[in-house]
Amino acid sequence: MSELVKLSVNGDEIEAEKGSLLIDSLLDRDIHIPHFCYHQALGKDGNCRMCMVEIEGQKRPQIACDTPIKDGMIVRTVGANIEKVRREILELQLINHPIDCPTCDQAGECKLQDYYMESGFYESRVQVDNKNHARKATELGNNVMLDQERCVLCTRCVRFCSDITGTNELGVINRADHSVIGTFPGRPLSNPYSMNVVDLCPVGALTSQDFRFQQRVWFLETFNAICNGCSRGCNITVDHRKEKYKDDQIFRFKPRANKEVNGWFICDEGRLSYKKENENRFVTPLINNTETELDKAITKTFKLLTEEKKNILFVLDPNLSLEEMKNTKSLSNVLKANITGYAPQYIDESFGDDYLKKNDRSANRAAYKHLDINEEKNDFDALIADASLVVILGNNYFDNNIDLLKDKKVISCFSHKCETISKSDVAIPMSSFYEKSGTYMNFSGIQQKVISKMKKNRPMESITSIIEHIKSIIDKGNL
Repeated sequence: MSELVKLSVNGDEIEAEKGSLLIDSLLDRDIHIPHFCYHQALGKDGNCRMCMVEIEGQKRPQIACDTPIKDGMIVRTVGANIEKVRREILELQLINHPIDCPTCDQAGECKLQDYYMESGFYESRVQVDNKNHARKATELGNNVMLDQERCVLCTRCVRFCSDITGTNELGVINRADHSVIGTFPGRPLSNPYSMNVVDLCPVGALTSQDFRFQQRVWFLETFNAICNGCSRGCNITVDHRKEKYKDDQIFRFKPRANKEVNGWFICDEGRLSYKKENENRFVTPLINNTETELDKAITKTFKLLTEEKKNILFVLDPNLSLEEMKNTKSLSNVLKANITGYAPQYIDESFGDDYLKKNDRSANRAAYKHLDINEEKNDFDALIADASLVVILGNNYFDNNIDLLKDKKVISCFSHKCETISKSDVAIPMSSFYEKSGTYMNFSGIQQKVISKMKKNRPMESITSIIEHIKSIIDKGNL
């Protein structure tokens, strides 16, 4: 175990690992320290010089990103002297920077903008008649746009492509104050994780072509969630907004740091999967393909469950939450029904890689084993052949195997339209993955809780609430 030592930061005593970087201890404790080039996933680079601190006994300020912690250090991150040094460094960054904050898509979450406002200087001492100009609004590939004039040359994007993906598409071109970021000839930014450079960029140099000018960030609300694109369960933030008279809409996913699951990054496909949330939604209950009210659909569901209670099969989807699976299993026990989690359609051998992406493109298959829910093909074949009533909860396996439902009564619950709905005696719309709260277990068994904050005009039901409706009828003695 590493040795812990004590040091003083702005008069407060803290403990940290001896030899670790000072900036990590500051960031982990939410102690404000301006920085551009340093990122905990990329390590030290020391080129921006913004993270200067005063260390007692040192003749001059030191950069926190390259200062190892020693026992008894006395560190100051605030004060007139150190703030003057940072201000002068920032002033150099702003000499050639364009004055386009009102039209910059990064406004509201730009570190250069934040540090400028903190510094309090609004008149430049440097008069430049002709600023250096560079390319603006250039597409690099894979949804990433570059504005070279806004770049502060932190090189986070370059180091991501060299150290994380190993694809080396980006580099620093030219010298001195004409240096810019760019791609090498014939090498577009096209790796499957390339949009992470947008999150890494501390300013408005790299922006998402998908998100550009869709929303101002200060209008967005955010909640923490996980990506349901595969069994990794990458941690994300969901940025959404409910405009007047409209349904709440998701505008982007961004990675959220979790060292045990996904580190600091997500794949591009998972990042852009939010679009599926708003497409092809199933919103109105159906009885025999005729639109109806939710209460009538629930009543019809109850009648079918009582009529066919000896041959009922519940078919679960591996994207259901742990709570939804538990409640369904509880209901199946009450009804003495069978239950299966068979869902081979989510296995995609071409998707996974040796970094984050997994071949299982469902979010919660690991919960099957945790809850002792069978998903074997032979057992499924026997159960579906014997069933007279099939209750399908989000599992679209039957879309390409619709003949399996021939001559059977079918109850289905889906968030998005699919072929199975048209073959159902009762079809009930349910909340989508990001509209409901619940717990999910990733491929390695880590459980993660999602608390949704989406607001919908239309009433949407989770599987749990649908089951609670049915169980309340059962509890009244009607079964």
